[in-house]
Amino acid sequence: MPRTEPTVTVPDLTGKLAVVTGASDGIGLEIAARLAAAGAEIVLPVRNPAKGQAAITEIHRRTPAARLSPRRLDLSSLESVAALGAELRDDGRPIHLLVNNAGVMTPPDRQVTADGFELQFGTNHLGHFALVAHLMPLLRAGSARITSQISVAADSGAINWADLNWEQSYDGMRAYNQSKIAFGLFGLELARRSRRYGWGITSNLSHPGVAPTSLLAARPEVGRSRETVGRRLIGALSARGILLGTARTAALPAVLAVTTGHDGLFYGPSGPGHLGGAPAEQKLYSRLRSEEEAERVWRTSEESTSTSFAQLR
Repeated sequence: MPRTEPTVTVPDLTGKLAVVTGASDGIGLEIAARLAAAGAEIVLPVRNPAKGQAAITEIHRRTPAARLSPRRLDLSSLESVAALGAELRDDGRPIHLLVNNAGVMTPPDRQVTADGFELQFGTNHLGHFALVAHLMPLLRAGSARITSQISVAADSGAINWADLNWEQSYDGMRAYNQSKIAFGLFGLELARRSRRYGWGITSNLSHPGVAPTSLLAARPEVGRSRETVGRRLIGALSARGILLGTARTAALPAVLAVTTGHDGLFYGPSGPGHLGGAPAEQKLYSRLRSEEEAERVWRTSEESTSTSFAQLR
């Protein structure tokens, strides 16, 4: 018997402009495809133009009338982030939806971004922090809904304040945990500051559960020549419908969050262990509850990226 997948009801998004990072494959592609099917025009900022074009071809296969705009973005380069921000500001079009979805996971050896940050912290968190800062005029103009994609990994580990860039003792999984905790704290602090200063945007969090994606696949660009054992296991369980989701179902929490989710809340799968299943509001992870920690992340991120939201107050 075919497996019945969960779904969500998406409102009509005709006339809305959405930006989805990491939309060249996997969960990001599914998020972009679902928003496009609802009528939104999608900006797809991608690092690899060939993969971006393949994603556009696939979305058009599903929704022939989809309006799609590929752009270049390497979140591991603050220069690239600033360039995309300037390009979109020059276009002058308000942004109504932003899904901060792209990321890298557990390079086998420590790597750094173009700006010298540990790759996961620099890409998953700092790159997105800077992107939001550069896009703020457009986000405010569109009264934007912003969803930042974290991970079940944010429910363990901690921010290594003594060595944010893991120069002393690199641990790929702990560094990944840190990047997702910092990113989650940022998303919630963004919601608080918008309310405090009247920025007019909403910000919330989502996590996809666990599904077979390219995060743990062979990725030569992060030093992984073959897929991990964990990726093979995830693929096998997902194919059999055991506990885990698919890329399509794992996209649903972010789709729900960015279209109808509430400000400052957290969405993810509602199945056993929150690994798969229909999307729903989740209890906030303990590591994301400290406002003091969130403010520290914010200050550190502004300093690290040489970006500031101060002019918006």
